Amino acid sequence: MIRHSYLDSLRKQIREKNNSIADKRIRWIRNNRYYYSQLIRTLKFIIPEKSSVMHVRCGIGYVLDKLKPSKGVGVDESEAQVDYARRHYADLRFVNRSIEEAGEEGNFDYILVSSVEDIIDIKSVLDSLHAHCTESTRVVIYHYNFLWFPLVRLAELLNMKLPQRMHNWISSRDLENILGLSDFETIYQKRTILFPFRIPVLSFVINRIIARLPFFSLFAMIRVFVARPKPTAKEYSVSVIVPCRNEAGNIEDAVKRIPKLGSHTEILFGDDKSTDGTPEKVKEMIARYPEKDIKLIDSPGICKAMNVWTCFDHASCDVLMILDADLTVIPEELPYFYEAIATGKGEFINGSRMVYPMHKEAMRFFNVIGNKFFSLAFSYILGFPIKDTLCGTKVIRKADFEKVKRLRGFWGINDRWGDYELIFGAVKSQLKVVDLPVHYTERLYGETKMTNRLRNGWIMLRMCYAALIRIKFH
Repeated sequence: MIRHSYLDSLRKQIREKNNSIADKRIRWIRNNRYYYSQLIRTLKFIIPEKSSVMHVRCGIGYVLDKLKPSKGVGVDESEAQVDYARRHYADLRFVNRSIEEAGEEGNFDYILVSSVEDIIDIKSVLDSLHAHCTESTRVVIYHYNFLWFPLVRLAELLNMKLPQRMHNWISSRDLENILGLSDFETIYQKRTILFPFRIPVLSFVINRIIARLPFFSLFAMIRVFVARPKPTAKEYSVSVIVPCRNEAGNIEDAVKRIPKLGSHTEILFGDDKSTDGTPEKVKEMIARYPEKDIKLIDSPGICKAMNVWTCFDHASCDVLMILDADLTVIPEELPYFYEAIATGKGEFINGSRMVYPMHKEAMRFFNVIGNKFFSLAFSYILGFPIKDTLCGTKVIRKADFEKVKRLRGFWGINDRWGDYELIFGAVKSQLKVVDLPVHYTERLYGETKMTNRLRNGWIMLRMCYAALIRIKFH
């Protein structure tokens, strides 16, 4: 925290202003109920209930209470607002101290920072947050779109908005830059609230649909940033999950070619009621290669997704890595996936078959066209480029998968492959998603399971719709 007479005088003026409006804030909130309902809706999408949450510049505690945290701590410099919060939200803890100084409240799942428009030293605030972060902590910041500056000032003059002592009208690029300087990495941005007033039907259409469209989203009133502490490299143990059904001819090749990864590598073959001797072949490999940690998992024989989830439940290592048993994605490239997750470059690593030239028999023409179409669709829906949603090779830490696992059923549609449950869950959990190009080769044994293109295309369209409703237009 930088001490300077000018900065200290500004801090004092802002604190005194916030003290003077403490008793008025709840009335302002009620008078702008629609705006706050939309803001809290957005924050709840990012911050799940029962998370541990610290709210920096918490005001009277209204927003923190609405987030329903398991452990909630609000920090504010205004003595009067903290006193109000303590009297009205006794199940939460409120601390009166400088927001530019770290406290002793411990670590949190989420740290919410609001009212950045009148924070004197934003970098100092962000620097102090590291004392409350783990590698999984997400820092959530929202601020006004600079284009709204004239309207916000007008609203203050007309008593439609609480007046602020000063306005740091920072752009999104400014905030992203300050986050980087404070050793945080931006992983997610969201634009919300194009029309802050309630008019039945019209407000819904404008804020839930039009505000999410290209071009129109540029004018949204609120910008929300989600960032994480910049990661450091770690060594992990790895569970390689090989879901298989009638893949006996590929089992030995997989065992021989899967490299040692991290501090320890276990290989789990999830047999999905094979009839060609696949489980017997796995048992043979267990006996022949005792130095390798090979396990046979009896999967339920319902679909690939249930096969993978069963293997995930049996996995004992830090990192979960999926490798399809057809070996069309070559096992020799798995170290790239391990490197990406071990160095923190990503938290969900998604293989992409759409970069390098494919073997001419690797994927049928219409499958290629379909994959390219869905790549564009899902990139728009998810808000970042994703080139291949159905590549079987995906990697996630087991601790992060537990967050994704809690979202099963949230999408309202059954994902028979499991790829979309993982991708959508990673996005909803604010994980850093990274595409990693892989080489895609011809299957040498057995038959492809992706045989009914029309049915599969229909399922993917339904997954598009589910993501559109649950993520883009939520």
